[in-house]
Amino acid sequence: MSDEAVQAAVDALRAGRPVILPTDTVYGLCASPEGSEATERLYLLKGRDPLQPSALLAADLDVLLERVPELRGRAEAIARALLPGPYTLVLPNPARRYRWLTGANQEAIGVRVPVLAGPGARVLAEVGAVVATSANAPGGGDPARLADVPVELRAAVAAVLDGGDLPGMPSTVLDFTGPAPRVVREGAAPAREAIDRVAGALA
Repeated sequence: MSDEAVQAAVDALRAGRPVILPTDTVYGLCASPEGSEATERLYLLKGRDPLQPSALLAADLDVLLERVPELRGRAEAIARALLPGPYTLVLPNPARRYRWLTGANQEAIGVRVPVLAGPGARVLAEVGAVVATSANAPGGGDPARLADVPVELRAAVAAVLDGGDLPGMPSTVLDFTGPAPRVVREGAAPAREAIDRVAGALA
């Protein structure tokens, strides 16, 4: 992927325009998480219900903790046990940060730190974090290849980066906001193994 294509995606995100990026699981429809307008544009483009949450996808754990500084103590220990990795962790969000991407429950936030290489990693390293959802129509299949992304989405975004064939299995979503972990979605990594790893980290 050329430097020009990567820079075009970085520039688009900084300008508040949506892009399609390869992640460590599927192709993602991404936008800047800073301010509500870019996220609202992303939801409108996808036809996503505003009450549905999307993930804050950060370049690394340090960036994540900078963006959501309340993730300390138990929440930080959980994040460090599983991230980077193919997980979306739903953690307490007492300051209601990024409320435009948290959906109906602003007291919780879904966060990801993917294991990335290639153009997706280069873009994320430049912008720090994005709001991300699968680059598909609501209820559509998980896009493992750029060709799996609906033509309408590819035509509507400001930049598209091709990362080749991806695993095609979305992240495993685990909710740690209650007294016991809850599996929201089985995905790219075994949920039970992740919960056991967290239990060990918190012991």
